[in-house]
Parts: sequence; structure tokens; C-alpha cells
Amino acid sequence: MSDRHLRSRKRQFAIPALGLLLAFVGAACSGAGGGGGGGGTTTITVGSVDNPSMTDLKKLVPDFESAHSGIKVNIVTLPEDQIRQQVTQDVATQSGKFDLFTIGTYEVPLWAKLGWLQDLAPYIAKDSSYAPDDLIPGIKTALSYQNDLYAVPFYGESSMLMYRKDLLSAKGITMPDHPTWAQVAAAAQAVNNPSSGLNGICLRGLPGWGEQLAPLDTVVNTYGGRWFDQSWNAQLNTPQWHDALTFYVNLLKTAGEPGAGSAGFTECLNAYNNGKVAMWYDATVAASFFTGDAAKNSGYAYAPTKVKDWSGWLWAWTLAMGSASKKKDAAWTFMDWATSKNYAKLVGSKLGWARVAPGTRQSTYSIPEYQAASQGFAQVTLDSIAHADVSHPTVDPVPYIGIQYVDITEFQQLGDQVSQEFAKVIAGNETVDAALQKAQALAQTAGKNYQH
Repeated sequence: MSDRHLRSRKRQFAIPALGLLLAFVGAACSGAGGGGGGGGTTTITVGSVDNPSMTDLKKLVPDFESAHSGIKVNIVTLPEDQIRQQVTQDVATQSGKFDLFTIGTYEVPLWAKLGWLQDLAPYIAKDSSYAPDDLIPGIKTALSYQNDLYAVPFYGESSMLMYRKDLLSAKGITMPDHPTWAQVAAAAQAVNNPSSGLNGICLRGLPGWGEQLAPLDTVVNTYGGRWFDQSWNAQLNTPQWHDALTFYVNLLKTAGEPGAGSAGFTECLNAYNNGKVAMWYDATVAASFFTGDAAKNSGYAYAPTKVKDWSGWLWAWTLAMGSASKKKDAAWTFMDWATSKNYAKLVGSKLGWARVAPGTRQSTYSIPEYQAASQGFAQVTLDSIAHADVSHPTVDPVPYIGIQYVDITEFQQLGDQVSQEFAKVIAGNETVDAALQKAQALAQTAGKNYQH
């Protein structure tokens, strides 16, 4: 994967909505060594996305606190879209409500440039046990700005197709390792049997740039679509976008889960674990959370394609420290513990080896117990991360970096607005052409900020 952050960019960093104009309110940003608690107990607050890996972390906080008697950890979990909004507002205003928070590969370089995140290099330099070179290279690069880490990965992921081997086999279907979207659609329709409570596939339809648009963008990319051309002209009113969106919506209508417009990662995970769907295209990390028949009978294939050979996304949920935190030493102590080599072993021994956070440290894949638990999906995960080319996400050249997002500050708002239009199409309340016309206008407005 090409270098995500050393590439020189002459851009304006226009501040999007959510009250981010307040970002310029002055705030003291102490460097490494800032502490809190005055020698007593220090309580740090972590704002976190509500997903299974973070739920596991909450369960293990007592282990951390017993080993670090002077630090208490309060983890506040919210659904993805809600935590994004709260954390963005917190760091933009430098209020310091959260000492640590979960953000992704999209936010890290942008927020580091804006001064919202604490540079972690001084802490890592003083911590001989952290082993930053053990981090998977593509993930480490994605979380760096000007050669320094500004967040540490809690788990890393690409995307893949997960399917019930037993359900497909019953219909005489064998899924190839590198399927096309046409093959996936045919398989989904062949096994789809709503009257018996089984649908062919689950795909995210829940509005949000980090929900619905994540898988949909990879479909667009492999159909040859792109958000902007090299001159930052919006490209959403093109045949490639039309064909990709039409395919995605039709697949949901003909073989997708009921209530697709309200289904995100969590809803699809529950549907797959409960045997309600035969296939699911989503994050590679999902395999860590399978139970019952889903854990026993799942097969794994690389992200489906059409024109482009590889189409999996690249993402990491990370722990980052707000530059306004007044408890930086305690915050780093917890970050270090939660993303260390030993944390993987703690999860494995207490919660099960399949639940170990994937896609972060190379050493994790050398643990015999984890190798046994992840043998079905570990190689697909590593290969997909390695082939996720964020600088060349689609067929034609683009001026931005990102596979399931565009690395401009406006994309958080732009992506949410565009996904709302697409949700109307999924619900049958708007045509593909009408949605793309509106999306084109929204993207064109954002693109003008980068036309020089």
C-alpha cells in the first residue's frame, strides 16, 4: 500500500458542519508528560464506538485497573454515527470531555493536521515494550502523519464475503475464492427463500458514510466509478455510479435482508449469526464474532469484483488521544495496555481466541492458539489489507486517498447526505437517477474547495 500521509498535498482544509467552526477556539495543548489526578486516582474517559471488540475491552477494564491502581477507566459507548458526532464536536471545540476516543483511518491524518490529536511519538519513544514495528505496515502508515503515529490500532480490517458453506452446498453452489459480483448475486438469489426465513445476503443499507457507503463504495470502485476526477469535478452522475447503485439496490430487493434501510454492521452480524441470511459482505473483523452454526460452517472469499482485481476497503478502529486531554500520561498507559502484544493474549485466554482483535500486530498471527481459531479467515484478512491500495482505489486516477471514503474534511457531511439519498432509493421512495443527480450536486459543491 502506498504511503498515506507523506504525499504532499496543497489543499484547503475546509471545516465541515457539526459546529466545527469552533475549532479555532483557543485551547492549551500540553505535550507529552501532561498528567492529571495530583497523585491520587486519575479517571480517564474513553468515547467509543459500540461494537463487539469494544464490548470485550469494557469487560477487561478490571484487569487493567487491578494492575494500575491509580487509574480508573470510564468507557462511554454509543452507536457509530452518534459517537462520531460527539467526538468530533468534543475535539473541534477542544473541550476535553474525552481523553481517548475511537476514530478511524479517515479521521486520523485530517485531525492530526488540525492539531486535534496528541502526537504519540514521544510516548512510544519512552516505551520500550510497545514495539511499533510489530504493527501491520499498511495499518501503521494509515495512522501516521508526518511520520509520527497519532493513533494506535485496536483492530484493523479490510472487507470480504462471508457465506454459509452448508446453505450454499445444499443448492449445489461452490463459491470461488475471488468471486465476481455477478456470481455473488446469482448465489444469493438461488438460496433466497424468505418464506422459510432465509434471505440470500445481508448488505448495509443504514444511512451514514461509515455504514451504507462503506460496502457500496467498494462496489462503485470495482464498477469503475469514482467520487472526483483529477480536477475535483464530481463524477456521481456517470454510468459507472448508475450501474453500481442499481446493482446494489436490486440485490437488496431480490435477495437482501428485510428492512435493509435500517441494517448496519450490527444488524447484519445478528442476522448472519442467527441463520437469517446465507451470505454477508462486510468487514473482515466480523468473523471474530461468529457463533453457533455461523462459526462452524462459514467460508470466506475475497471482496467481490467486476472490473478491478481487488476491491476490499482498508480501515482500522483506533484509540487516539485528544490534544486537550489533561490526563495524557494515564491515557497513554491505557492505550499502551489495550493495543499491546499482551492484550491479544489476555483476550484469547479470557474470552476466546477467535475474539482476538485482528489486523493490528504481526505477532498476533504467530500465536498458535490464534492461528487455530482464525485459520478460516486470517489469510484472507492479511491478503486483503495488503492489497488495499488507498491511493488507487478505482480504475481511473483520482486526486484523493481512500477506498470507502475521500480524505477531505467535507466527506463526513457529504457522505452522510449522499447516503440519505441512497437510502430513499433502497426504500423505494426515489429513483437511482434522482438520487445520483442530488448526490452529484452535493459532491460538486465539496469539490470546488479543491479546484485551484
